[in-house]
Amino acid sequence: MTDECDDYVGFVHFSKSPRHISLDQAAALAAYRGRAESVLLLVNPDMTLVDHALATVQPAILQLHGNETPLFLGEIARRHDVKLWKALPVRTRADLAAAKDYRGLVGRILFDAKPPPGAEIPGGNGVRFDWELLRDAKLGFAWGLSGGLDPDNVAEALRITRAPLLDISSGVEDAPGQKNVDKMASFLNAVRTS
Repeated sequence: MTDECDDYVGFVHFSKSPRHISLDQAAALAAYRGRAESVLLLVNPDMTLVDHALATVQPAILQLHGNETPLFLGEIARRHDVKLWKALPVRTRADLAAAKDYRGLVGRILFDAKPPPGAEIPGGNGVRFDWELLRDAKLGFAWGLSGGLDPDNVAEALRITRAPLLDISSGVEDAPGQKNVDKMASFLNAVRTS
């Protein structure tokens, strides 16, 4: 299962995140997303939360950003007609190998930097990993790059990885959870000209 949309807008429902919003807020925002597909991000949810979140928000995609197992994702797929994305933390080449466990279960793997020691959140920390790990990668599945991207380094990230999808959050903020429209425009312009 692959994604056909080029633009996505994400809603974080994880109370420890500075980007956390309620499911009702996510549902209201998803109604105004324009041509972009909505992505709901959850971290280590139980199935009760998954069921409730999907019924409330009705996102096109559910992105899981915690320690969710392939077995758990398989159960979500059996219960719900929703595209699944799985974020995987990366520090070394060996970390990329975990993606094979999710093949056939998810529409996309997002490679994100491992959080710094003691971090409260698994992503959105503004940390990048060594993008050279993905140079000339022939992964055999849909994937995306996340972690530490910003308007100043996205051209380099694309040159090295040729990532088919970019996931950005903290790199277009003035402070955690406060997006900057000019930074978002600069990021998009840098992507288009790369």
